[in-house]
Order: sequence, then C-alpha cells, then structure tokens
Amino acid sequence: MKKAIIIGASSGMGRDLAKVLVRHDYIVGITGRRTELLQELQAELSDKCHMRTMNVADTPNAIATFNDLVAEMGGVDLVVISAGTGHGTPDLQWPNEKDTIDTNVLGFTAIADTAFNYFVQQGRGHLVGISSIAAIRGGRYAPAYNASKAYVCNYLEGLRHMAMKTKLPIYVTDIQPGFVDTRMAQGDNIFWRASTEKAAQQIYRAIERKKPHAYVTRRWRLIAWVMKVMPNWFYRMG
Repeated sequence: MKKAIIIGASSGMGRDLAKVLVRHDYIVGITGRRTELLQELQAELSDKCHMRTMNVADTPNAIATFNDLVAEMGGVDLVVISAGTGHGTPDLQWPNEKDTIDTNVLGFTAIADTAFNYFVQQGRGHLVGISSIAAIRGGRYAPAYNASKAYVCNYLEGLRHMAMKTKLPIYVTDIQPGFVDTRMAQGDNIFWRASTEKAAQQIYRAIERKKPHAYVTRRWRLIAWVMKVMPNWFYRMG
C-alpha cells in the first residue's frame, strides 16, 4: 500500500483529502494543531491512519515530528503540505502578518525541504503544496497572504527543477485553489466556492496524474488567465 502524509489535516481540504486517499488504499499520516480534530479523523479512518500534533510555525519541532511520523509509518511516498493560514489585514496588523509568514513561508519551507531531501535519499517520491489563486497578484486586503502563496508557487517550481536534475522519479505538484468552503473563504457573494470534498477529489486526480500544476476547481484557469493579463490600472480599481 502507498503511504502519504498530509500536513494540515485537521480541517478543510487536508481533512477530506485524507479520506479520499484512504478510499484509494493509502495509509495516511495526518498532522495539525488541533489534536481533538485529528483524533476524530483517526478514529474514522481506523488502522490506516497515523497521527501527530504539529504546528508548522514551530519549525524545529515540526521537522522532528515529521521525521518521527515517517519512521513510524515505515516510509512515505507522498507528502501534501496543506497547512496554511491567512488574515484580512488592510490595516497591516503585524501579529497577523507574522502569523501568516511563519506558517505559509517558514513552516512550508521547513517541511518541503525535509520531504524533498527524504525523497532524494529514497530515490523517489511526490511532494504536493497547496498555494492559492491569490498567488498571481498582490492584494490590499491580505498582503502577506498573497505574497506568501506566491512564495509557495515559486519555491515549488524551484524544487521541480531540482528534481529534474536528479533524474530520479521525484514529482512536485502545485495546487492552486480558488474559493473553497474553508475558514478563509467565508462571506456573502463568494462565487465558484467549491466544497472541500470536491476540492479534495480534484487534488487527488492531479496527484494520480503527477501533474506539475492544477487549479482547483478547474474553472479557475479562466480567472487565472484574466488576472495575469489584466492591466495594472484596471486591477487597482478592484
């Protein structure tokens, strides 16, 4: 059976992806900050699930916990970094900006590096990072969030180039979701908001196809194209 670790599985897309992977005969390791939610998911997934409490922003402990989970599972084939946070901070409150950077940049990098180095040593593997459609351009409502997700996209691309140079079967996938029904996409008049179940199913298909990049849901390719070609003067009017 294939083995996967999902970083950030206590809620949202990570939680539903764990269920999808188990249905497709994976053994999964799940991590997150909220122990009680992880325990509920572990009970649901039964003996196919290993669990560790982890705060990726605490990078030394996150790395140690990741390595301990890999050892307990007897190896890992797939690592999905779904942990992330974001705050609407048009007034630039530093605690919120720092929390976003600590989780989405420092925490992401710590796990991505550790997983990638493990795959090189193992000679194979698949790393998946969850970025965002917000990575395409900066935004005044959550500057650190948009910038942090752009970092994730660029870092994954760099790791993909490194993987190609190794000539090993190591794959790197960037998942760019649009609006998904999570804590960070609440409010009225949010269009094309997908359920976490639908998002998880599309992420799984991208993983199985070993795609370097995928929008979730797929219709967000259109929005991404519009955002990339939109003139600056028009974008600033939004």
